[in-house]
Parts: sequence; structure tokens; C-alpha cells
Amino acid sequence: MDFTITRQNLHQGLAAVSASIPAKTTLPVLSNILIQAREGGVWMTGTDLDVAVRIQVPADVAVPGSLTAPGKKLQEIARELPDQPVTIVARGDQLEIRCGRSAFKLNGLPSEEFPSLPEIRFEEGWTVTGKDLQRLIHHTSFAVSTEESRPILNGVLWELRDGHMRMVATNGHRLARMVVPAGAATATSADFIVPPAALQQVQRLFRSDDALDVARDGNHLGFRSGGTEVFTRLIEGTYPNYEQVIPKDNDKWAIVQKSTFESAVRRMAIVASDQTHRIRLVFQKNSVHLNVLTPDLGEGEDELELQYEGDELEIGFNANYLLEVLRYMPTQEVKLTFKAPERASTLEPVVKGDESLDYLCLVMPLRLLD
Repeated sequence: MDFTITRQNLHQGLAAVSASIPAKTTLPVLSNILIQAREGGVWMTGTDLDVAVRIQVPADVAVPGSLTAPGKKLQEIARELPDQPVTIVARGDQLEIRCGRSAFKLNGLPSEEFPSLPEIRFEEGWTVTGKDLQRLIHHTSFAVSTEESRPILNGVLWELRDGHMRMVATNGHRLARMVVPAGAATATSADFIVPPAALQQVQRLFRSDDALDVARDGNHLGFRSGGTEVFTRLIEGTYPNYEQVIPKDNDKWAIVQKSTFESAVRRMAIVASDQTHRIRLVFQKNSVHLNVLTPDLGEGEDELELQYEGDELEIGFNANYLLEVLRYMPTQEVKLTFKAPERASTLEPVVKGDESLDYLCLVMPLRLLD
């Protein structure tokens, strides 16, 4: 293998794939990046066995070939090299890097030891816009569970339907669901449970104006646009019926100014219990009273003016869940709906004019102890 590449292209390629390299691994080859010099450019690949990233960067290839080399070290070297052409040559299992008067040799491993990527046929898949995918991921993936006891909730449910796409994430205490229109290219219905780590790579590597090809092969899903590809292992199993927990009969509602409400909740959270983070809210006509009482710390209270329709309601929430949901609300006005102190509450953006936004978050209340 022998090729010449600009420092910028080398650094860009390594930066793209090195984020998929695991911090710790018992398999030495996973700390390496697979470099494949072919006619037309150089392919670089990194993987942690669950998520893989592959990118093609322009280079002048004199001799095709492949080798794996330590990813993080290669990236650090590329970052510090002078702004001149870089020549990379493989001699046996060693990678030689030359740039100006700088020269390095890195010990690599044969490319045959690198895990093979899934054979995904993108031409049999779907096409989605980067903008739609970015919005879905941004507004839902924060709600996934991090507990290992229910692995199915460690992923984001992605439903592709004729005419729309939907993403849902929940940890059993809070839920986020968003729907965006999609073209007829998604005519074949499909459901995937995607690990958030893969969706983070999609967010990081693809731009909102990209058109992405998405396809499935068995238990793997692939995303591709231009010379960038992301592959992920899907989470197997059946996602819980989330529609059952979304209330349809909440008859009390309030409209709050997001920033004002967020500030008040954040102030109350300071003196809330470190275990439950519980705060108490009392909704009355035109106002909400917030208060916290933590016996071993102290207490706090606050009051806000707002629009409220319904009987007086006293309800408890985990302040952290409330703040998290508010952070991802895309509008300044937010509508909250309630039924009873022990029933799920919803939060939705208040959109003006003809604009439509199909986004809903749900937060389960906490029992208030007298």
C-alpha cells in the first residue's frame, strides 16, 4: 500500500472514524483503524462491534492495499503534521508516515483481523432527508433508558411508514415521540430499535441538507450519504406498546412560557432530594405554585402566572425529568395536560399559525407524601 494524501483529508477521515473506536477493549484490533487504499481514494473504517463508521477520502493511490493502524495515535499525528502532502506506505505490518521532514512508523495489524462489515444493499432501502432524521434524533433520543435491566428501552424505536416517520424513546418514567412527514420512498413499513450511540454518529457525520440512503440487512441497519457510511447492530425484541401510556382523556391544561417555567423548576431542584428530585406543583386559575420540602436540607417555594384551565391540581414531579423534556421543546410556549395527581402528564409545543409540529413528551408523576 502506497498513497499520498493532503493533511486536511487525512485528518478529516481519521476524525470521522475514530469516534467509533472503543475507549477500552480486550480485542487489540478494535483500537485500530482499517485503511484501504483503492483506485479512486482511501477508505477508513472504525468499529466497536456494535457501531461502525466508514468514510472515503480523496488520495493519490500508487499501490493499492490495506492495513490497520492505531487509530488514536494516527489521529494525534495527523493533527500535528505540517500543512503539506502526506505519504503513507505499508511495509509488512508497519505503517510509514512522511510529511515534509517529519517521519513516523506505527506498528499495525493485518487487515484480515479487522471485523467485517455487514453487506448492506442500499439500493433496496429507503431515502430520507438529513434534516428530518436530525430532528427526530435530537428531539427523542434523550429519553432512552440507561438501565441494563430492560435492554429494549436502551434503544430508540424508529417507525417508517408510507407518508411519515416516527421516533419514540422512553425509560418508563418519561417518553418522547415525534412524527415527521416522509415521501413515498418509505412505502414499505418497517420498525427498528436503534442504539442511541449509532444515532449520535448519524447526527455527527451527516448534514441536514444530505439525502441519506437507509437499508437493513438482517439485524444490521446502514446509513449512507456520499462517501460516508454508518452501520449499527439493531436491538432485538418487541418495543412496548407506547400508545397505551399516552393519555387521551387529560382534561386539565396549562400553557407556560418555557424559559420562565424552566428557571423556576431549576431553582426548586436545588433544594430537592438527591434521591427523588421531587418537587410539588399546585395549579390554580392563572397561577402555579411550586414548592420543595427536604427535611435534612430545607425548603423553597416560587409562584408563576400562567394560563390554566381545570380544577385545582396538586401534583409531584422529578424535577430532572421535567427540565430535560423542557430543554428539547422547540417552541417558547408549552402546553401541559393533566388528569389526576397519579396519572401521566403530557407536554407539547404550542405552534402559531399554519405551522404543524407533531411532537409529544410525557412525564410520569411522583407520589406526594404528606
